Amino acid sequence: MTTSRFVLTIICFFVLGSAVVAEDKPNVILFVSDDHGTDALGCYGNKVIKTPHMDRLAEEGVRFTRAYCTSASCAASRSVILTGQYGHATGSYGHVHDYHHFSTYDSVPSLPVLLEKAGYRTARIGKYHLAPETVFRFSKTLQADPRSTVEMAEACKEVIEQEQPFFLYFCPDDPHRGQPFKPDPWNAPNNFGNKPEGFPGVDPITYFPDEVIVPAFLPDNSECRRELAEYYQSVSRIDQGLGKLLAMLEASGKSGNTIIIYISDNGIAFPGAKTTMYEPGIKLPCIVKDPRSKHRGLVNEAMLSWVDLTPTILDFAGVQFAEKDFHGRSFAPILGESPSKEWNEVYASHNFHEITMYYPMRVVRVGDYKMIWNIAWRLEYPFASDLWAASTWQAIHRRNGRIYGKRKVRDYLFRPEFELYDLSSDPNEQTNLAKVKNHSGRLDRLKKTLKAFQVRTKDPWLIMWDNDAQLQGSGTGL
Repeated sequence: MTTSRFVLTIICFFVLGSAVVAEDKPNVILFVSDDHGTDALGCYGNKVIKTPHMDRLAEEGVRFTRAYCTSASCAASRSVILTGQYGHATGSYGHVHDYHHFSTYDSVPSLPVLLEKAGYRTARIGKYHLAPETVFRFSKTLQADPRSTVEMAEACKEVIEQEQPFFLYFCPDDPHRGQPFKPDPWNAPNNFGNKPEGFPGVDPITYFPDEVIVPAFLPDNSECRRELAEYYQSVSRIDQGLGKLLAMLEASGKSGNTIIIYISDNGIAFPGAKTTMYEPGIKLPCIVKDPRSKHRGLVNEAMLSWVDLTPTILDFAGVQFAEKDFHGRSFAPILGESPSKEWNEVYASHNFHEITMYYPMRVVRVGDYKMIWNIAWRLEYPFASDLWAASTWQAIHRRNGRIYGKRKVRDYLFRPEFELYDLSSDPNEQTNLAKVKNHSGRLDRLKKTLKAFQVRTKDPWLIMWDNDAQLQGSGTGL
């Protein structure tokens, strides 16, 4: 072989070889809606709401039925999604608004930064709600109306059509409650971002209050039904944007190599869900479509958490990582598997929503049994401003109602230190077994399990067990 041919061969090897490597790397879209519960998707059993594109995603992928966020609060949840670590260990205790100033420690590695180092172009669009930007750095920030997922999808065209493998963090503001949070008159429904004039490219899908499905934890009154109708419309708008995104992927020829994950940051923005550790607040939709996989239309009951998302996406992308760097683990290997003992346990950790809302809670669920530790149980349960002003709550408050959904108002506002539920027989978490004598052994075991989790994840609130000061006073980093 001549020298020139040898050089040409080497050049072709590297050029074509790198092209193959780039082509083999899957694109990843992480679609994170804002305050969307499992109550409002067709593929999760709602026969009224129109979500054809979410339903199609479930038909072409895997739908998880026991997926949990770790904190039912937007910013705290999103920090976990992009770091694979619990917020109590990273300083992400609550909202990052300037008047709260909760912020992730600058030493924490994040998913977009790790993917960028691995050769991905990273882009974000819509809600960010994270700090500092040096930790959660993306290659590109795209601009569009975060209430119009169709417009957001169109703004992503350049990212989708590029040659470089991409990670797209796609975060609409829907179906979060819209401004103003305080309605006038008080019993008017929140708009959930809907506008009378609609949005360009969006076919408004409206719902009648008498046709919506009222979840068991909510009161079945006119105020609640009117708000749910607005919420449904907002969800259907998200669905149309997802459809646009899927169509753009197909048109670009990228659909066969693009993994799509659809989740929400926390549950529906109604009292009894968002900011709580009850099931409507933390049990969320999770749909994963990996077109490279043979798994289609499967339902997976493995118990997983948003702390697992970063290691899972790194695994999908073929990026090497040390398991010790994350509190979560990859669920990519079990997409098509039935639940096992290794995926039958989950934890949650909430500290603040807004800075005035101190109410730390820790949760452990093992199998069907779930324990909530209300660390500040002597305090009245605090309200997020949008939830307090909601006509759904005000209808009960102004009429001196005693029952909210299936729970006594007093029990909602004043909670015991421990709550223990058997979700197999009590899915609405109505019967607290914490003080039932024949469940004392199980309660003690779950307490020990929770303590071990707190030690493992370096939770500062560990000292609240019997004033145990083992993590206090050293002055050194954790």
